Amino acid sequence: MAVYCTRCGNALPPSARFCSNCGAAVPVAHIAGKPLMRPRQGRQIAGVCLALSRAYGWDIAAVRILAVVALLLSSGLVGVAYLAAWIGIPEEPTPAPGVYPPGV
Repeated sequence: MAVYCTRCGNALPPSARFCSNCGAAVPVAHIAGKPLMRPRQGRQIAGVCLALSRAYGWDIAAVRILAVVALLLSSGLVGVAYLAAWIGIPEEPTPAPGVYPPGV
């Protein structure tokens, strides 16, 4: 996608923060992603690994395997981080009653 200066119209590289011609700041386009929320369905323990995989587009099996290996190799430090994420990442809101199928 081409990026142009809003002040002078000069073509800029996509990574530019300022126009090289006039010095004006280039606004950064925000790409909306999925919010980091623990889902109610499909989770194994608390949904932390599933929330991370959905928010960042990672494979859920790889995230879970990496979490278990890191837990074993870190002497429990990853377990504390998992508990903190369990507390800190909000849970998905409850769907309205009568909505079928759930999770859609």
